[in-house]
Amino acid sequence: MDEFDQMLESVSRTFALSIKNLPHKLQKPVGLAYLLFRVSDTIEDHPYLEASRKIELLELWADVLEGHRASKSFVNSISDLDSSDSEVYVTQHADELMEYLYSLSPILQEMLTTRVKRSTLGMARWQRQGPFVDTVEELDDYMHQVAGRVGYLMTDIYAWYSPSFAKQKDELMPLSREIGLGLQTVNVIRGIPKDYERGWLFIPGTYLSQEGLSRDQFFEPGNESRAINIVNKLADKAEKHLSHGLTYISAFPRYQHRVRLASIWPLFFAIKTLAISRDNIEVIRNEVKITRADVKTIIRNTTMMGWSERWLKAYYDKLNQSPDLKAL
Repeated sequence: MDEFDQMLESVSRTFALSIKNLPHKLQKPVGLAYLLFRVSDTIEDHPYLEASRKIELLELWADVLEGHRASKSFVNSISDLDSSDSEVYVTQHADELMEYLYSLSPILQEMLTTRVKRSTLGMARWQRQGPFVDTVEELDDYMHQVAGRVGYLMTDIYAWYSPSFAKQKDELMPLSREIGLGLQTVNVIRGIPKDYERGWLFIPGTYLSQEGLSRDQFFEPGNESRAINIVNKLADKAEKHLSHGLTYISAFPRYQHRVRLASIWPLFFAIKTLAISRDNIEVIRNEVKITRADVKTIIRNTTMMGWSERWLKAYYDKLNQSPDLKAL
């Protein structure tokens, strides 16, 4: 395993599985896209960096991506961060990631740098604006910056790879944004306690006011039922976004099964996470996530049957309805 693969596996339990399963031609650009976005995410999410420094670093990273600054200047500026954290370690090797980037074709370089740079600058804007969202529209704007643009980039790459997919690119772009927003809404649900600990809360103020709660009251023991109502509302929102996923997947020819699986797995992991999050007080107390056994079951079943649109729809619905995979 080379350094690139080691970095990828160190920061992802599930996406690395999807990337390694892709056809060889797609593995490097998709894996690199993930790691470049991860650099931005690491700066944005770092629990000990002040917002002002995050803004400075994100804008510096955007300049590096644009080619206006040397990658070493960015790496040197974060040398004080704890490299025992795997995400920080990857971020501190951003210069190596840029070398991988320059080894790609010019068209792929342009795709990656444009999308990652815009996402990074969007994160910087939200560091100025945060740490709360007042409306659903504000939440969607934040999620577009950190995930919707990821969906755009994946569609760029898949269209570069697959001529049949490219013919549908204009229709698929808005769907890719919806999927990105859905996956990020699931991340919001999973990260509620952790985000609150670092001073952020991505629950729209309108959701809180509808239940008569303030941000702090959301976490108080006597308000569990109202807090769960809000979690369920977020789950409904995530489900609405994710419902576009099967249409997106169907745009891939059935013979491109490994490429289809790279979209199927994150989608099905997410819809399973929603099933175990609804009416679950642990969402507010701890991070809720699917088990390794769940991951293996979904991978096994979809690898065998994921070529069938009818089966995918039925399995998606079952995952969405049942928190217990053993019953499926």
